[in-house]
Amino acid sequence: MGKSRRTIPEELLLLALDPATGTTAQPQSLDLGLAGAQLVELALAGRIAPDGDRIAVVMPRPTGDPTLDSALELLRRRGSPVRAVHWIGGPRLGLRQTYLSHLERCGMVHAVSTQMCGVLPTTRYQATETAISREIRARLDSAIRTGVPPDPRTAALAALAHAVGLGKHLYPGNEGRSSRSRLRDLIRHDPMGGLVAHAVMDVQNGAGAQPHRGQPERSAQGAPAGRPGGVPMQPHHSSGMARVAAH
Repeated sequence: MGKSRRTIPEELLLLALDPATGTTAQPQSLDLGLAGAQLVELALAGRIAPDGDRIAVVMPRPTGDPTLDSALELLRRRGSPVRAVHWIGGPRLGLRQTYLSHLERCGMVHAVSTQMCGVLPTTRYQATETAISREIRARLDSAIRTGVPPDPRTAALAALAHAVGLGKHLYPGNEGRSSRSRLRDLIRHDPMGGLVAHAVMDVQNGAGAQPHRGQPERSAQGAPAGRPGGVPMQPHHSSGMARVAAH
C-alpha cells in the first residue's frame, strides 16, 4: 500500500480534529472508530473480508503500513474469523495517539504542548495541511448534498463518522439536522463500512459483551475461536504514550 493515499483512520482523525481547540471530538467513541477504520482499510486492500458478522483474513501479506500490519497480524494469529464487535470492543492502548503522532510526522498536524487546568501537561494538535482536511470534508458534503452514491472509501468514512458521533461536530445545530440524517443514510453504500459502523455502535450500546469465562467464542464452523472471550489483544504502541492528547 503506497503512502500517497491517506488511510481511512487518518481521514477519520482529521475530521474529528477541532481547528479551534486542537482537541478531538468524541474521543472515547473515536477510539472505537479508529479500530473499525483499520478493518475497513484492510478490507479495501484485499487483506480481510466479512464472514457474516465476523472478519476473516484472506491475504496475510503486509500492506506496508506498520499500524495496519500490526492489526492484520493479530487477526491472522487468531486462526479463525473474529466477530467485528469483539475486535472493535477489545482493549487497545494509544491507538488514537499513535495516529496523531503519525500525522505529526507526516506534517499534517502540528503538536502544541500546553497545560490542562494550568497543571496537567497535555498536547493539542492543529491541522497544518488544511487543504487536505477541506478535501475530506468536501467529499462528505458532496455525497450528502448530491445524493449520488459515493465511492467505497467515502461511504465507509461517512459510516464511521456517523457511528462515532461526529455528525453534530461536522453539521451542528438545527440547521445541520438534515445533513446529519443524510450522513447516517450513507452507511448503506458500503457493506464493510456498514458492518463495522454497526459494530462500533453496538459496542457503545453495550452489545459487545464478551462470552462468559469457560464459554469461548466459536467460529462460523463451530470451532473455538482463540482465547476465551474472543477479544484480540491489541499492540501497545510505546510511541503512543509519549504524549497525552487533549480530549
